[in-house]
Amino acid sequence: MEKILSVNNLNVSFYTDSGEVRAVRGVNFDLYKGEILAVVGESGSGKSVMSKSLAGLVPKPAGKIKEGQILYKERDVTKFDSKQLRALRGAEISIIFQDPMTSLNPTMTIKKQIMEGLMTHQKLPRRVAERKVIELLTEVGIQDAEARINLYPHQFSGGMQQRVVIAMALACNPEIVIADEPTTALDVSVQAQILDLIKKLRSNLGTTFMFITHDLGVVAEVADRVAVMYAGKIVEIGKVDEIFYNPQHPYTKGLLEAMPDLKQGDEELKTIPGAPPNLLYPPKGDAFAERNTAALKIDYIHEPPMFKVSETHYAATWLLHEKAKKVATEIKASESNQRDSMVSSKVKKVSNEKILEIKDLKQYFPLGRKKIIKAVDGITLDVNKGETFGLVGESGCGKSTTGRTIVGLNAVSSGEIYFKGREIQTFKNGELNKDIQMVFQDPYSSLNPRWTVADIIAEGMDIHKLYRSRTERMEKVYSLLETVGLAKEHANRYPHEFSGGQRQRIGIARALAVEPDLIIADEPISALDVSIQAQIVNLLKKLQREQGLTYIFIAHDLSMVRYISDRIGVMYKGRLVEIAESDELYENPLHPYTRSLLSAIPVPDPYATRLRSKNERFTGHAGLSEDCKLREVSEGHWLLCTEAEAAELDREAGLAGEGVLV
Repeated sequence: MEKILSVNNLNVSFYTDSGEVRAVRGVNFDLYKGEILAVVGESGSGKSVMSKSLAGLVPKPAGKIKEGQILYKERDVTKFDSKQLRALRGAEISIIFQDPMTSLNPTMTIKKQIMEGLMTHQKLPRRVAERKVIELLTEVGIQDAEARINLYPHQFSGGMQQRVVIAMALACNPEIVIADEPTTALDVSVQAQILDLIKKLRSNLGTTFMFITHDLGVVAEVADRVAVMYAGKIVEIGKVDEIFYNPQHPYTKGLLEAMPDLKQGDEELKTIPGAPPNLLYPPKGDAFAERNTAALKIDYIHEPPMFKVSETHYAATWLLHEKAKKVATEIKASESNQRDSMVSSKVKKVSNEKILEIKDLKQYFPLGRKKIIKAVDGITLDVNKGETFGLVGESGCGKSTTGRTIVGLNAVSSGEIYFKGREIQTFKNGELNKDIQMVFQDPYSSLNPRWTVADIIAEGMDIHKLYRSRTERMEKVYSLLETVGLAKEHANRYPHEFSGGQRQRIGIARALAVEPDLIIADEPISALDVSIQAQIVNLLKKLQREQGLTYIFIAHDLSMVRYISDRIGVMYKGRLVEIAESDELYENPLHPYTRSLLSAIPVPDPYATRLRSKNERFTGHAGLSEDCKLREVSEGHWLLCTEAEAAELDREAGLAGEGVLV
């Protein structure tokens, strides 16, 4: 294969008031034309910093490439001046950034932002560029693109903003696309579209992709090779099958084991203990040693070199040393015994008491003079005390709007919401804030940039006077930080000093601080890597068992939704189309839209991904006509359908019971 880019001994540091943060430490890898290299690792591992370095986007003066080469077509990018870098970006190396809110200009229309690159790099006439914009937006799954190109970023949902960013990055047909968590904010059906688009571009144009993600299901779906990063270094690299079926580094194994799947039982998710090291003070020896339950003495003394597993597979772990083979065999046996002995964690009580009742809720937003967006179009729902109700659906279906309306951030257009038997509108300002908390989808805009982390977490505690002394206040803050996988020293930092995943953990800690009865979690783990996802989900379930908490869990990660939820509601175009118990919904989906969502779930198994049938996107309007209502077609299983369809399902169920249907 033709080598298109080489990175040699790359070292990137940030100079802060506290000292030098060594974000990337001695990274080496090659990128080949037409391949998709996935880069995985925990938040703060250096993935994004390393990828931004390739396009000369390390923020200066704080950031600096201290050492190393980035050879693109035999030219060293680290030696480029500003003019050369401007010509490189977009036209030859393009980046899809993780957060669409900060990468789109809020004062410019979508059309103008995408056309800017087309007219600068490809010198296209305005009319041709405008047609190209419409084609790009349609290709990334934005409906009515021609009518929407003159809208501004704030008029799109988070998922649709991400699609716009993807369209912008692909506009000039670059040689290399660096995709930094490009599908994090997307639902599974649109994610499947984007992954198909990436594979199509690779196939048709020979585009090379560096795909940074924490979703191992996506990695299995799209990657040719995988590089695993930890504490600023690549600790394992190999072909996708080698990484998934023969992982060698303990960290890689930990990431794979932390992933839930659709057959996950009730056992607690396996987590990686501890937290990544502080790169202000890089540890001596193997950086993963402190979190590795099977660490050797040498791990604390000497940094391991890259050991060769095969011609294409390398891993930096002392367990591959000739003298450590016996130890590695003993560790494998120990890990097998641990998996066999994992006990159920789903011991909790769900009462019949309704903590939340929603009756025919509607939330409409005017768009222009005559057009109205029916974000929530008449949903009825009960949530019982102590249960977790999962809410899933595509971006723009009304999930987040429903959550925001419940907590009072949106005024109800019509309908009723009752909390503990009392209509929410009768509560005084701030009265519900302790009882109902929300974890927001976007960790960037939901944290006050002028406050320290300690003050952000303790805000609710301050308002409701939930501590007796300042010492007790800080002890609670430290405890919450540790709970969500952060360190005590993070309390005095500001939000801009954290990665996206770390900011999301701060948001979760803030919601937990006032010990609410109901938490509405809007995509609370979408920005987190798999090991922290497992920690947070285990934590949420533990708190629920101990304190009887109730959750509305809004997400597009359907494997995690199944694991955490008791019941699940599926939303489509502002309406609930199906509600059922978790296992029932996944094993017996009735609505075609539900079946479409389930078929699009990325599976963290490359072989299974290749074998399964191609997903077909649901584009119909089944279950949305006027005579369709939410009807109970079997005990606890509700479907938006006509009376005739419900009767037919009832007849088929009866025939199945008699053994006629197979």
